[in-house]
Amino acid sequence: MTAWNRSEVEEAWQHFVEVGDSGDWSRWADLHTEDGLWVEHHLGVFEGREAIRDAIIRVMKPVPMMQFPVAWHAIDQGRVVYYPWQVFPDPKESGEIYRFGCVTIIDYAGNGLWSRQEDLYNPNEADEVVRRWLAAGGKLAGK
Repeated sequence: MTAWNRSEVEEAWQHFVEVGDSGDWSRWADLHTEDGLWVEHHLGVFEGREAIRDAIIRVMKPVPMMQFPVAWHAIDQGRVVYYPWQVFPDPKESGEIYRFGCVTIIDYAGNGLWSRQEDLYNPNEADEVVRRWLAAGGKLAGK
């Protein structure tokens, strides 16, 4: 693994998170190298920037309201490991929390790009959160 300057990696990671928070998934895909790899254990393995773009746009289309607040992150050379909550807004504004945890591991490739991403979460927990959210009045986009 290349020994990157920590401040460069931190800045690139902050930008990666900001773009993801913006919901511009095409722009987010652009932050992966052309031959990038996205390992999403529940949905599959996507090889190449365009495959990543197609997958993330398809996955996120029904849930543009999701938010991804980061609880913590750690940087070791060019690898960033972080914990972004996967949050759905409370449809009744009652204070109920609809979220599940995720660990994301990304490898820096330089020039603000990432060569590999791996997302780890419990799909059963995610399904349970979505079911509760829908039962409380949450709506998927286009439905």
